[in-house]
Amino acid sequence: MTQTAKSSGAPKQLWVLMATVFVDMVGVLIVLPLLPYYARDFEAGGMAVGLLTSTFAAAQLLSAPYWGRMSDRYGRRPIILAGLLASAVGYLCFGFANSLWLLFATRLMQGFGAGTIGVIQAYVSDSVPPKERAKALGWLTAAASAGVTLGPIIGSQLSAAFGQEAPGLFAAGLCLLNVFFAWKLLPESSVKRLSARRRSIVGSLALVFREPKSPTASMVWIYALAMMAFMAMQAILAIYLMDRFGVTEKNIGWFYTYVGAVSVIMRAVLLGPILDRFGESRAMRLGALCMTLGFLAIPLAPNLLLFVPATTLIPIGTAMLFPTSTSLLTQRAPSDEVGQILGVQQSFRGISGILGPAWAGIVFDTIGVRAPMLLSAVVMTLVTVFTFRVATPEETSGSPEPSVSTAP
Repeated sequence: MTQTAKSSGAPKQLWVLMATVFVDMVGVLIVLPLLPYYARDFEAGGMAVGLLTSTFAAAQLLSAPYWGRMSDRYGRRPIILAGLLASAVGYLCFGFANSLWLLFATRLMQGFGAGTIGVIQAYVSDSVPPKERAKALGWLTAAASAGVTLGPIIGSQLSAAFGQEAPGLFAAGLCLLNVFFAWKLLPESSVKRLSARRRSIVGSLALVFREPKSPTASMVWIYALAMMAFMAMQAILAIYLMDRFGVTEKNIGWFYTYVGAVSVIMRAVLLGPILDRFGESRAMRLGALCMTLGFLAIPLAPNLLLFVPATTLIPIGTAMLFPTSTSLLTQRAPSDEVGQILGVQQSFRGISGILGPAWAGIVFDTIGVRAPMLLSAVVMTLVTVFTFRVATPEETSGSPEPSVSTAP
């Protein structure tokens, strides 16, 4: 950590980072609900609409490790600023897109800019002591959840009031404003390291598959598999509620708002005391257990009165599992590869975001309404067992993995 980061204090930096992820998610969700309508204006079918969503995820998961590697080499601050500028260009072009191909190009640019989330997490790793890291990451994800809640409302209102150009221009303006404040208020956090023995991106990706029980790979798998189960639920929640309880488009929003509110409260208010009481490793295991029980309870709930508390277990579990597993990953990673490895984690998150909804939809159609939730419970049972089998920094005095190149 540089002297600047030490002297300026993490709290001010954390507020700037929270504003960054909040604006990022507001921009993403301003655009996302409007995509089908914009695509239909260019006579696009359902496949094109789906590909527009996948294009963003693909650009994000491919760019994340490279953003992370560059941040390890050149510093976090310039990469965060570059990602914000890329997002601003993507949203600006989105506002003026006059063809389906340009719409695809804007989604690529937006996903490319959003690939810096691992760099933001690495900044937290540089600036916050290990014992406080999970709390800080919880605050970041709380800001992201708030952005997810507000984005769709802002986008629809802007489009209705000022036309199709307004949402993209507003999102671009937010990003540029964020660039200004980040440039003014966000000092560099990391020492620029040029290690000759740094592992390549291909090597980092290969390690996750080749040595799944290694210190860093185990945390990536815990995060990615839990995310896949969570994204599977998110994908079919609306049609699940429609088929089982007759929920319509007029009231489905209340369920998402409720889950989002529980998530924000957990991460911003309750996560800190939980970590103080149980520590990161136990909180991670408790989170995995809560998600498992939630996925088991949801299909067993006979009515909405019991469905709501069953669903509550999911945001409670994710609020404990995701920030703690990411924090533990930063503590296990070699000091000169934190950004790169967090980028690898985000790539696996992107893969989970593609695979989870895909198999959930197939299982929903072929086996039954309850089947995706039960399959998510099976996945989370395996994750829970895995969390008890891996040693964490709180339970071992072992050092992080050595930085060894595994590819030319």
